[in-house]
Order: sequence, then C-alpha cells, then structure tokens
Amino acid sequence: MNTTQTADNTRVARRFIERFNDNDIAGVLDLFADDICYRLMGKPDRLPTAGPKDKAQIAEVFERMNARLNGGLRMWVKNTIAERDQVAMEVESRGELKNGRGYNNEYHMLLTLRDGKIVDLKEYYDTFHVWDTWFRRDEPTDMESR
Repeated sequence: MNTTQTADNTRVARRFIERFNDNDIAGVLDLFADDICYRLMGKPDRLPTAGPKDKAQIAEVFERMNARLNGGLRMWVKNTIAERDQVAMEVESRGELKNGRGYNNEYHMLLTLRDGKIVDLKEYYDTFHVWDTWFRRDEPTDMESR
C-alpha cells in the first residue's frame, strides 16, 4: 500500500468522526462496507452493547444512543497513526443524556479499510463508564423509599 492510500484511509477514518458529530448516521453507515464487523469491546454478558455487530446492528446501537442524548455526542480525534490498511485513533467524547447524566469517554479505535470502506472497527473504551452512564438504574434514596 502506498502513502496515498494510507492518507486516503486516514481521511475516511476522520470522516467517520465528522459524520458522527453531525448526527449523520446514514453518512456514517455509508463509510462502512456491507460486511463490516464493528466490535464494541467488553463482555456482552456484563454490558448489553458489547460484542461484534454487523452493519444493521451497529446502526441500531447508534440510533438508540442518539435518541437518549441531548444534541448528540461530540467526538474529537486526539491522535492518529496509520499504516497500510489500518488507522488507529485516540478519541474523546462528550455528551449529555436526557436524564441529565454526563458522558465523557476516551477511546482507542482501530479501523481496517478495504477499497475506501471500513471493514473492521474495534472500539476500546471505559466499559464501566458506559455501564454507569447508560445502563445503571438509579436506586431510590432513603427519602424516596419511605
């Protein structure tokens, strides 16, 4: 792979973040190959969204997530390293859920591209923060349980 292809792959990876910031889920999905494997790292038995997802499944995760956010999730790339068909990105996000909880996570994303499309994406993140923000049920306080 030449340096032009590596630069093109880096642009696609950054475009993924840009479209996500614009809440353009259809645009994000357009960057994915039909046979993408999007892996949300973590233990599926402990975190409902963790595990490998195909294109339709990750679209559903994105749509459900956006529906629970005020104004979507904002992400920014802190660092990028690219070699051959892979791009590694260090990313940070911020958002506010409609229930008032704040979400601020840091990620390492490893993308593999083929013919200008993302065919594999591994998303590593703070799984406890995901669970605590998105899935924890608030327990009643002493005053509420009386």
